[in-house]
Amino acid sequence: MKAIVYHKYGSPDVLNLAEVDKPIPEDNQVLVKVHAASLNYGNLVLLKGEPFLARFAFGLLKPKYYTWR
Repeated sequence: MKAIVYHKYGSPDVLNLAEVDKPIPEDNQVLVKVHAASLNYGNLVLLKGEPFLARFAFGLLKPKYYTWR
Protein backbone atom coordinates (compact mmCIF):
# COMPACT_ATOMS: atom_id res chain seq x y z
CA MET A 1 0.00 0.00 0.00
CA LYS A 2 1.07 3.60 -0.39
CA ALA A 3 1.80 5.86 2.57
CA ILE A 4 3.33 9.24 3.24
CA VAL A 5 6.58 8.71 5.15
CA TYR A 6 9.24 10.91 6.70
CA HIS A 7 12.50 10.04 8.42
CA LYS A 8 13.58 13.43 9.75
CA TYR A 9 11.99 16.55 11.15
CA GLY A 10 11.53 19.49 8.82
CA SER A 11 9.23 21.23 6.37
CA PRO A 12 6.66 19.39 4.24
CA ASP A 13 9.48 18.84 1.73
CA VAL A 14 10.67 15.87 3.84
CA LEU A 15 7.43 13.96 3.13
CA ASN A 16 7.68 11.17 0.57
CA LEU A 17 5.18 8.80 -1.01
CA ALA A 18 6.37 5.23 -0.49
CA GLU A 19 5.13 1.68 -0.80
CA VAL A 20 4.83 0.02 2.64
CA ASP A 21 3.59 -3.36 3.81
CA LYS A 22 -0.16 -3.64 4.23
CA PRO A 23 -0.99 -4.05 7.93
CA ILE A 24 -2.68 -7.29 8.96
CA PRO A 25 -5.49 -6.71 11.47
CA GLU A 26 -5.76 -8.90 14.53
CA ASP A 27 -8.97 -10.69 15.54
CA ASN A 28 -10.42 -7.67 17.36
CA GLN A 29 -9.40 -5.12 14.68
CA VAL A 30 -10.59 -4.03 11.25
CA LEU A 31 -8.71 -2.67 8.23
CA VAL A 32 -10.24 0.48 6.73
CA LYS A 33 -9.55 1.55 3.16
CA VAL A 34 -8.86 5.30 2.97
CA HIS A 35 -9.32 7.19 -0.28
CA ALA A 36 -8.19 10.61 0.93
CA ALA A 37 -6.69 12.18 4.02
CA SER A 38 -5.65 15.64 5.11
CA LEU A 39 -3.06 17.23 7.35
CA ASN A 40 -3.77 20.00 9.80
CA TYR A 41 -1.67 22.54 11.65
CA GLY A 42 -0.99 20.11 14.50
CA ASN A 43 0.50 17.61 12.06
CA LEU A 44 2.71 20.34 10.60
CA VAL A 45 3.97 21.33 14.05
CA LEU A 46 4.88 17.71 14.87
CA LEU A 47 6.49 17.32 11.44
CA LYS A 48 8.79 20.20 12.30
CA GLY A 49 9.54 18.70 15.73
CA GLU A 50 8.05 21.63 17.62
CA PRO A 51 7.82 22.37 20.46
CA PHE A 52 11.18 20.84 21.22
CA LEU A 53 9.85 19.15 24.38
CA ALA A 54 7.46 17.12 22.21
CA ARG A 55 10.49 15.36 20.77
CA PHE A 56 10.88 13.48 24.05
CA ALA A 57 7.60 11.72 23.22
CA PHE A 58 7.93 11.48 19.42
CA GLY A 59 11.69 11.00 18.99
CA LEU A 60 14.52 13.28 20.04
CA LEU A 61 16.69 13.35 16.90
CA LYS A 62 14.36 11.71 14.38
CA PRO A 63 10.69 10.68 14.48
CA LYS A 64 9.80 7.35 16.08
CA TYR A 65 6.79 6.96 13.80
CA TYR A 66 7.55 7.37 10.13
CA THR A 67 4.20 7.06 8.37
CA TRP A 68 0.77 8.53 8.11
CA ARG A 69 -1.42 5.68 6.95
